[in-house]
Amino acid sequence: MTSAAEHTFGKGEPLTVGVEEEYMLLDASTFELVSRFDEVAELLEGGPLDGRAHPELMQSTLEVASVVCRDVDELRRDLEAVRRGLTEVIEPLGMRLAGAGAHPFSRSEDQRITTRDRYRWLVEQLQYVARRELVFGMHVHVAVPEPDLAMHVMESLLAELPVLLALSASSPFWRGESTGLASTRTAIFASMPRSGQPPLFASYDDYLEMVGTMEESGVIDDYTYLWWDVRPHPRLGTVEIRVMDVQFDIDQTLMLAAYIQASVARAIDEARLGHLPPAHHRQLVSENKWCAARYGLDALLMDLAGDPRTRLPATELARRSVERLAPYAKELGCADALAEIERTISWGNGATRMMRAYNANRDMTELMRELAHATELRSGEALSTP
Repeated sequence: MTSAAEHTFGKGEPLTVGVEEEYMLLDASTFELVSRFDEVAELLEGGPLDGRAHPELMQSTLEVASVVCRDVDELRRDLEAVRRGLTEVIEPLGMRLAGAGAHPFSRSEDQRITTRDRYRWLVEQLQYVARRELVFGMHVHVAVPEPDLAMHVMESLLAELPVLLALSASSPFWRGESTGLASTRTAIFASMPRSGQPPLFASYDDYLEMVGTMEESGVIDDYTYLWWDVRPHPRLGTVEIRVMDVQFDIDQTLMLAAYIQASVARAIDEARLGHLPPAHHRQLVSENKWCAARYGLDALLMDLAGDPRTRLPATELARRSVERLAPYAKELGCADALAEIERTISWGNGATRMMRAYNANRDMTELMRELAHATELRSGEALSTP
């Protein structure tokens, strides 16, 4: 039996939403990354955030998973409590918390690998590809009632991935330099095997057969080693969208969650009406994704939901999605969060706002200080909107 054979699709309330955010642990003076996850996790034991912090490949990363939420209002309360709670715990240790797709100047070779068998195996298997993986992502889970519906939803969301990336891009720096990319994280993560777009599956059984073959051959231990931009998560009964950079602005975190929750609701309705999603050519999706990673909100993307021979601004496609998703967002109670897209278009995604803050004084330490202020929900940060 494959790791994906026993699933929980349909065993919980449909369309619940959850978010995973990968935060940076920073030295409070230098704002360099610090490899102190285990120390933080130990301090959280017995407190309100006990069990909420999860390790990642490098000790300078702290991942938090929200509770399962019915709507984005509940999600906001949970994520705000997590960010504030973590800040209270790490501040006496001389640490700060920050969110962005990549640290602007800390280097991967200075980070310690987490002392878990999974991560040591990854380094052994992937070598430099794993050691370079100093990036920070945001994952959104939405509950889906049936496994085959999950496959339809996954296919339907492919065309949305580049728009989500354009909205979320927040990593314009790497190793002390401006890269010219809105999402450097995307370029770094692309070197990982089994990343990018998932294959086209005829059914959930087709997916199970592929996972089973890879497990039996020893290529992967389980399906969580498939790091696609969108994937089914059978153990949780969700579809998981993984294409986004992590956000320092919690309003943009909730905006992306609302976009995805409403998109999943619409895809389920369409599938039940017999309107199955088109099988998007993976190369077209990949090209749009590259453009979104390079240009962010300034990207011109092929119109995969209309005429692919026509390229439209990412901002226009985002606005069109808001109109299309409005009825679902209203029903789900996330219309206000989805409307945040307009503010993001006018004021900028994370990458734009980071470049704006950096260009004032060309001071990356100042940038990181403001990034930490914004992530920790402190008042007075320059990265906030007017």
